[in-house]
Parts: sequence; C-alpha cells; structure tokens
Amino acid sequence: MPGLTLRLVVGLGNPGAEYAQTRHNAGFWLVDELAVRHGGQWKVERRLNAETARIAVAGHEVWLIKPMAFMNRSGGPVRGFCDYLKVGVGEVLVAHDELDLPVGGVRLKLAGGAGGHNGLRDLITHLGADFWRLRLGIGHPGHRDEVVDYVLRRAPREEHEAILDSVARAANEFPRLLTEGADKVMNRLHTQPAAAGEG
Repeated sequence: MPGLTLRLVVGLGNPGAEYAQTRHNAGFWLVDELAVRHGGQWKVERRLNAETARIAVAGHEVWLIKPMAFMNRSGGPVRGFCDYLKVGVGEVLVAHDELDLPVGGVRLKLAGGAGGHNGLRDLITHLGADFWRLRLGIGHPGHRDEVVDYVLRRAPREEHEAILDSVARAANEFPRLLTEGADKVMNRLHTQPAAAGEG
C-alpha cells in the first residue's frame, strides 16, 4: 500500500510560557517531538503569525507549523501557510488534544467535525473539514462546565507522562505513515494500549 502524502503537520496549542505544559498544548508537543527527532529548526514567521520548521522524513519533505495566534484563531496562519506552499487540505495532518479519548489514547482519522474543539472549528472555517487529524487523548473532566479550566491546566504527573507517551508513540509511527499509509498506522496506534493513566 502506498504511503500517505502529507506536506504539512499542524500542532494546535496556545502560545506563551503559561500555557506550554497545559493539556490543550498536546498538539504543540507532537510537532516539537517531530522537530527534535528529524532535525527541524523552528523559525518565527511573523507575517504568518506562526513558527515553522522543515524536516525530512523517509525521503519526504514535511513542514511543521505552530500557529502563534490563540487556539480559536489557528485557522488563519495555517491557511496562509497552505496558500504559500500550495498545500492541499488532504495533505495536512493536524495534531490536537482530544477530550473524548482517555488519557494516553491516540487516534488517526480523516475529516469530521470540530467536536467542540475551538482550534479545529477555526481550521474547518478556513480550510474545510477534509484534513487528517491525530487525536491525543487527554480525558474529560466529567462535566462540560469544567472543560475550559481542565484543558488550560497541567495534568497530574502520571497523566502528563501518559500524554507524553502517546506523543512519542505517534511520533514513532509518523515515518511509517508516509511509507506504509494510514490503514496500517491506524491499526497499530488504535490497538496499542495507552500508558498508565488511561481510564
């Protein structure tokens, strides 16, 4: 089976040191991990309001982007970068935190709705819905009124480590996503048990 053609990986998060270790920044952690593993150097693109890095993975050139707008305004910087590089929506993978997955879970899917995620909602407004999503489970606080405080706090140590483990597992699979395709990677990610902390 041919690999998946991906040219841009978007990490969703909020800029600023006060948000760096919060659950909502799991998407940033994924692109940071890919940059470390594959020699990417982050560069501030002020006209795009984003940080970008270029990596080479399994013979493919891939761009990474962290929008420096806040989460609910992520779409503009990503759309600007897609237009600049002439990247199609189906060549985009968006990594984001996912309330509807247990802590440490990882899922890969194509297209869909926003599911209440403000970053995804803004991306869909600017790009349409037909991009790939890498969903990094952070669990749910149990009541919708608690969601905002929950995602903007750092998880307890065991849960934080479980989320970081899910980021590492996703990064492990990324080269195979480009060479083997989505189905095989989905099969591995979706059947691997999450680290301690998954409920």
